[in-house]
Amino acid sequence: MRVAEIAEKLGLKVYSGMNGLNREVTGGYVSDLLSDVMGNADAGEIWITLQTHKNVMAIASLKDLAAIILVSDNTPEQDTAIQSNGEEIPILGTSLATFEISGKLYELLK
Repeated sequence: MRVAEIAEKLGLKVYSGMNGLNREVTGGYVSDLLSDVMGNADAGEIWITLQTHKNVMAIASLKDLAAIILVSDNTPEQDTAIQSNGEEIPILGTSLATFEISGKLYELLK
């Protein structure tokens, strides 16, 4: 399933990285600890987090993640959104809590 399809089906807002909406999604990873994501997330996964600073994009790029979902109405910082556009890794958003959006993503991808 592609990022654009997931965004549409889950009602996610697309903040940045629109050129990456065609990326294929292989799974999901949930963590707010950057070192955990760096050590354990796999390429092609969507990362669910509340982190909004540009270090998020450094990890997403390093791990070749498909997209990032920001939870609880968090929005990316301006420099994060700019880097997202350059890396073509979408940053999506939801008002849902981490637990809720994780369950919805799991059900969609299983």
